Amino acid sequence: MLTSSEIASQRIRSDLLSTLPPALSRKLLAGERTLKLREGETLFERGDAGDGCYWLRSGVLAVCVASATGEQRILAILGSGAIVGELAMIDGLPRSATVQALRDCELTFVSRAAFIEMLSRRPELYIDIVTTLAARLRQSDEDLAASSFLTVRARVARALLQFARQLGDEAGQGRVLIRHRMTQSDLAAMAGVARESVSRTLREWHRQKIVEGSSRTGYIVHKTSLESAAAE
Repeated sequence: MLTSSEIASQRIRSDLLSTLPPALSRKLLAGERTLKLREGETLFERGDAGDGCYWLRSGVLAVCVASATGEQRILAILGSGAIVGELAMIDGLPRSATVQALRDCELTFVSRAAFIEMLSRRPELYIDIVTTLAARLRQSDEDLAASSFLTVRARVARALLQFARQLGDEAGQGRVLIRHRMTQSDLAAMAGVARESVSRTLREWHRQKIVEGSSRTGYIVHKTSLESAAAE
């Protein structure tokens, strides 16, 4: 089973634009518009037109979906260098998820029209696209296995580590301070478990000093202990 950091690394390597030769990536990004998001603002919502993708130059984004009853699940937290909404570059279909800023962000938009024009001149790049999609499918299989077989503790630990990686600051002695106001519902959405399960797990970890603080003051987590729990 991959660790959360290995999954994140795989996700970054499989971004569509990262498979392109550097010179082509730079050319594709040249001249495209740059935009800024404030913390809490929405980049796009599920169902919006898929007219291109975004390169996250700085900041942190959350990729979310919601059920018909309004229950939200966080699919991923993305940091600087990530490509957002790249599947729309291929199929042009509406957005499959909502993306919101967890920190102030600066992004570059790459239009689908520019991408299609490049492919018309370099059709050999379709091989890179197929390779990328195959990597995404393998990643989905891995995530499905994790959600099916990992314990609740392991799933909560993986979610907490994702928040720590993108929103945390080193606090010494192997500890990481997560300054973002992260609720138990946020953790439950990311882990795909009930909020009550998150509450019980956090109470246990507080007793064991694996997690300190609260959503109001900011959580301090002991990274090594969480990584061990994520491997259960």
